Amino acid sequence: MSSRKRPPAAVFISVLTVGLLGLHSVMQRPQFESYRTVDVIQLVASGACFGAAFVGLLVTLLRPRA
Repeated sequence: MSSRKRPPAAVFISVLTVGLLGLHSVMQRPQFESYRTVDVIQLVASGACFGAAFVGLLVTLLRPRA
């Protein structure tokens, strides 16, 4: 049987960093009303990065050890 390796922690850290940087840049905008389509897409992408990091962390923590 083939044993699957765990993904390195650097993958989760890099995805989380991309999400934090995107969220930080959008939060620097002065008003919510001035958000453009690009800002909304950036928020959605940041949320996707947070979701991927969270799911990856849960999979890593909850996977049974062999």
